[in-house]
Amino acid sequence: MKLIVDTNVAVVANKKHERATGECVAACARRLEEIEQQHVVVIDDNWHIIREYQNNLSSDGQSGVGDAFLSWLLTNRANPARCELVHISPGLEEDTFDEFPSDSALAGFDRRDRKFVAVCLAHEARPPILNAVDPDWWEYREPLRANGIEVQFLCLDAPFFGT
Repeated sequence: MKLIVDTNVAVVANKKHERATGECVAACARRLEEIEQQHVVVIDDNWHIIREYQNNLSSDGQSGVGDAFLSWLLTNRANPARCELVHISPGLEEDTFDEFPSDSALAGFDRRDRKFVAVCLAHEARPPILNAVDPDWWEYREPLRANGIEVQFLCLDAPFFGT
């Protein structure tokens, strides 16, 4: 299976997010370890996603499961059996991309997360995006779905998900 991983999944797996429950941390850690063994991660070819990971994680692979995921990704970035690269086109403004839908229902969607949506839409398989505790993905789940983006929520026990 091909997947896109929002940075917050790895941060939660590192036990570094105040809104994450123990169950959520465990779910994120299990999923990242499963990805490393069985799945293909989809990222952009210009390092937008990896740079965000590097700004929030350590690539030494020593500190936590999320850090180990970043280290694994850097090692496997050029291995098409583990990682697929797609090209996304930066827009005129910072953190905007031509591939992001021009749907007015998504106008307020977090610009820092638009790279993940752009990667999804640039890939022919439209892989799902994994989210742990970022409420923006939950708030915009219906307009995202209407635009062909599937978001998988790993931590529905977070209080802001309203489930």
